[in-house]
Amino acid sequence: MKKIAMVGLALVVATTLFAGGGRESRTAEGSVGLTLGSWRTDDVQQINRLIAAFNEEHPNIAIRFDPTNPPDYNATLRLQLESGTGPDIFYARSYATGQDLFADGYMLDLSDQAFIAAAYDEGARDPWQTPDGKQFAMPLMAVSHGVYYNVDLFNDLGITPPETWQELLETARKIADAGYIPIANGLADEWDITEVLWMNIAPAFLGGRDARLAYEAGTRPFNDRAMESVFSAVASLEPFLPRGYEAISYNDSKALFLLGEAAMWFDGSWTVSEFEASNPDFTWSVFAPPPPAGATPHITFHPDAGIAVNPASPNVEAALTFLEWLSGPRASAVLGNELAGFFPMVKNPPALENEKANAFLQLNEGRELDVRFPWPRLMSGDPSAYSLIQQGSTGVITGRITPSEAARALHQGVTSWYTP
Repeated sequence: MKKIAMVGLALVVATTLFAGGGRESRTAEGSVGLTLGSWRTDDVQQINRLIAAFNEEHPNIAIRFDPTNPPDYNATLRLQLESGTGPDIFYARSYATGQDLFADGYMLDLSDQAFIAAAYDEGARDPWQTPDGKQFAMPLMAVSHGVYYNVDLFNDLGITPPETWQELLETARKIADAGYIPIANGLADEWDITEVLWMNIAPAFLGGRDARLAYEAGTRPFNDRAMESVFSAVASLEPFLPRGYEAISYNDSKALFLLGEAAMWFDGSWTVSEFEASNPDFTWSVFAPPPPAGATPHITFHPDAGIAVNPASPNVEAALTFLEWLSGPRASAVLGNELAGFFPMVKNPPALENEKANAFLQLNEGRELDVRFPWPRLMSGDPSAYSLIQQGSTGVITGRITPSEAARALHQGVTSWYTP
């Protein structure tokens, strides 16, 4: 996977009126209003500062940030677009989810926008392209996955970050014996265990990008021993999760770690800025998900968000002006440093000032990279690989099914609709 950096997105702060649903239009005389949709409800202040930088150069384009809670974003955005109340510009999921909206006519074709090819290399553009090469969104930002850990607690217990999966389990046992929760993650929000645990560790257990391509090509069955081993690894963490983990939400687990009650937490770089703001005195760092003994270490480094233009917007030209500005060096620098943990995807990424964001980037060194396993080709069918992985992960942790049964269900479900 080619080196990915990070770019950013936008928001506003203009004392102007926008029509309901965010679709129009004119503010003060000679000024244009745009609405930006996103699933990042945590980034309002940071995006405000990004937009303020944009308005220094483009004072007549006001942008209102209108984010939606992450679990509801896809459905809410589609409903808005179908009803004609969608935002002028919006965060676009990579791969199949974004392709589906484009195929239905809800994203402007950006293939002829020269500034996109100038700012982003082919590897960065690809996640927001159709199979025939049409550009349905501009790359925006990538995120990394890893394991957060409490540095002071590790030091107090005389332990160091584990380098293999077996060492991780041994480390978790020592932490439990000392009276702490080893791993903060819970099951109440099933996407958590799916995206930040299963998809965090899967590349090392499966064999990374080459293995993913083999599954997609149909040359490896989805229930082979490697796939079963991912579910086995997930199941092996059950003794080390919080008591009552079935009811522990993503935000609950975040709090358990941030308050020092849990020693480790599987998550991604998108939480860096939140932790820095919530408890700046808390000493934490991050280590790479440990691979099985003898396996190549991998990092899930995922193209997370692009930015698309609603073709029904009355202000398409203003929207393209904003996208072109976002692709430039000043926007990349503002975004990369305002949204610590989101990495601009431009060819020449900015230097990042945040130590913790750089710690995530350093995990890439000496390790292979891949994206979240089901994203490129296995998301659009029914049942999707995502939902099957989610069901399998929660099933093996709770003991309702075995890792072999989880892998078999994944194979049967995906192959019922997917054609390589």
